[in-house]
Amino acid sequence: MGIEDILMYDESLFQDINAFDPDYMPPNYNFRDTQMEAMAMSIRPAMRGGQPSNAIVLGSPATGKTTAIRKVFELVEKNTEKVVCVYINCQIHTTRFGIFSQVYKKIFGHIPPETGIPFSRIYDQIMQDLQRKSKSLIIAFDDVNYLFQSKTANKVFYDVLRAYEEYPGVKTSIFAILSDLEFKYAFDKNVNTVFIPQEINFPLYTYSEIENILRDRVKAGFFPNVLPDDILEQVAMYTEENGDLRIGINLLKSCGNIAEASASREITQEHFDKAIDSLVSINVRETLNSLNDAETELLKIIVDWDGVCKAGELGEMYIEKTGSSYASFNRTLDKLEFVRLVDTKFTGKGVRGNSREIILRFNPEDYGI
Repeated sequence: MGIEDILMYDESLFQDINAFDPDYMPPNYNFRDTQMEAMAMSIRPAMRGGQPSNAIVLGSPATGKTTAIRKVFELVEKNTEKVVCVYINCQIHTTRFGIFSQVYKKIFGHIPPETGIPFSRIYDQIMQDLQRKSKSLIIAFDDVNYLFQSKTANKVFYDVLRAYEEYPGVKTSIFAILSDLEFKYAFDKNVNTVFIPQEINFPLYTYSEIENILRDRVKAGFFPNVLPDDILEQVAMYTEENGDLRIGINLLKSCGNIAEASASREITQEHFDKAIDSLVSINVRETLNSLNDAETELLKIIVDWDGVCKAGELGEMYIEKTGSSYASFNRTLDKLEFVRLVDTKFTGKGVRGNSREIILRFNPEDYGI
């Protein structure tokens, strides 16, 4: 290695390492104009003193839902003082008090005391302020399925959407963001009468879109000429294969860290290969930990299968073992394929339609299965 290739101790390949963080807000946000316009149309009436609409924002993980809603909220608050926009991460905030504490903070600039003040007083102060100032409230619940798991969804939605009954003139709406496309939500009838959402769908990014997004991150995060085009193309292909843009962004950061550790001024094929090896292990482990009981049970049957695993035979064994329906089996198998733990290969016509061969995408022994 020549002296010109050695990275000095006080040098870095990153001009802004934050560009690879999960909460980074890119200045150029592309390929989601249609979805953002739909969000804006739902909010627009509130900017004129009218009633905003509710929405369900649907899309697989890492399809831009959170960034889009944050961008739209930012633009709304930049152009009007009549609308209060609050983003809630439901993985973090799952209680009524916790959620409305975030709303309180947005309105009054600080969190209410955690003890000594009942929820009803916090709620009343929020709604009276909105009523007095003729402001609308729009709340985005990201990963809203967590509210159903904690059994607070109906109460929270009721608190928000029926506030006008006790506080005349208060206008509210909800953007419910859902990444688990298999999740089926159900509200009480008192909520269903007021929560009538439009659906805003976020499809998976295409390869071309993925490459352009990653190229923008490279320009923002690395110094010029750090990442060759052929490595960027490999990152983009790997990202498309795994169906998750966050994987590609993490992979770029990992490549840069490995290259820095080896004192290189450029990311090479060797650095990319090492980053892939470390990333695959982490992603599979996280995916395995996220499976529910039914998905884990089906995966264990596949792992223990002797010989070629066919969907029909697998379904019969799964149904016999769990008492589930064939429709439930198909949904569970589709989920395992969606999260990239298995592949399915069509092999012709079977008794129930097209026959599929099931192929594991990982080595079970590496993860103690």
